[in-house]
Amino acid sequence: MSELSMTHTVVVGGGIAGLAAALRLSGAGGRVTLVEQSARLGGRISTRPDGVDTGAEQFLMRDPAGGPSGAKRLVDELALGDRLVHPAIAGAGLWLDGRLRPLPGGTVMGVPGPQAALDGIATLDDHDADRGVPVLPAGEDRSVGALVRERLGGEVVTHLVDPLLGGVYAGSADGLSLAATVPALHRLLGTEHTLRGAVALTAAASRAHQPGSPVFGTLRGGLGALIDAAAAELARRGVRLLTGVPVRRLERHGAGWVLSVGAAAPDAPESVRAQRVECDAVVLACPARPASRLLHDVSPDAAALVGALDYASVGLVTLELAGVELPALTGFLVPADQGLTIKAATFFSTKWAHHARSDGRVLLRASVGRYGEQAALQRPDAELVRTVLADLGTVLGTALPAPVAAEVTRWGGGLPQYAPGHVDRVGQARMLLAGLPLALAGAAFDGVGIPACVTSAEQAADRILEG
Repeated sequence: MSELSMTHTVVVGGGIAGLAAALRLSGAGGRVTLVEQSARLGGRISTRPDGVDTGAEQFLMRDPAGGPSGAKRLVDELALGDRLVHPAIAGAGLWLDGRLRPLPGGTVMGVPGPQAALDGIATLDDHDADRGVPVLPAGEDRSVGALVRERLGGEVVTHLVDPLLGGVYAGSADGLSLAATVPALHRLLGTEHTLRGAVALTAAASRAHQPGSPVFGTLRGGLGALIDAAAAELARRGVRLLTGVPVRRLERHGAGWVLSVGAAAPDAPESVRAQRVECDAVVLACPARPASRLLHDVSPDAAALVGALDYASVGLVTLELAGVELPALTGFLVPADQGLTIKAATFFSTKWAHHARSDGRVLLRASVGRYGEQAALQRPDAELVRTVLADLGTVLGTALPAPVAAEVTRWGGGLPQYAPGHVDRVGQARMLLAGLPLALAGAAFDGVGIPACVTSAEQAADRILEG
């Protein structure tokens, strides 16, 4: 038996990052146990039986260098390419001053380049002149909002940058790190002398890497198919999958580890009863707070750095409506100053051909909840549905009928808030753990979105495999 095949790695976390790490490790011949606290695998990927996603609903097709993204690589690895579909139409809207306007092009995460048409959206307070030095000193990180406001004015932040970042992170541009959320732009700002010039170069590089190719994809039948296929493949390889099992403690044991897993209560069901699991290596692919707790006895300093990450909650309201005509858009964004509770909506039956309804009904999903604003998410389901219907009626210009079907999904603490300095904090934590057979992976560390989580997991697995 080879040394690699005798190596036992425990992956903590059964979201897409944990599954991808387990696939990489088991594919290289290692023995793997995956432990997930909740009763199901998939994390923020969740699909209804009818194939409608109630969590993540799409992924980027290519990585920043132009190759297939982590999500596309995983789709190919799991032989799901025949399910791959792309948006039927392109283009989102922006609800502003009582009008639904096209979301302007020529921006990077809402930060406008020189060609972006901002008429009726924002008046530039343009202090972006070339000052003879790079926009940011080498290595400096700032919040996206602070930098854009300083260079281009507050309206650009409120009406463009905040809605775009809020759609991804449910957070405010003033609290989100440029280095973590828009890394390609951040790198260029260390050499370019104007923000808008750096945006133009970032956008041009993105277009060069993706000439004529679809930007986004999803799977017919829902992204839950990705989770099911990954779990089936891991089971086929003999990976031990433990769900509904918390990890209570992580301790060094010789050159390896002992994990205390399962419920401590003596009357707990046998399937989740407390046990000790010995292993040679560990991948922490769980959210920041449980990762910090497990690291406390291993490295208190690393635990503190990891535990500094905060999270935002979001609510999704999925509606099926009859007798409603939707605009020819993928959906729309709503700036926070427009007086609506919803912050975005996606027109599923317009955006995705496989969600089109032959009976004329439409399927859409609205999102509610911004970082620090919990009141809307605490409303009862029925009240939240009524609020969303009223907001949608305002945008669409007509009173909407009672929905044929409605579902509210709440993701408590689902979206990490990368404060300025996040990339450095994660780097420092990894340095403190560098001599140990332990790796960090997932959205708590390396970016939200399926591609980022998969790439992070693959890199974490490779660190374990390389010893």
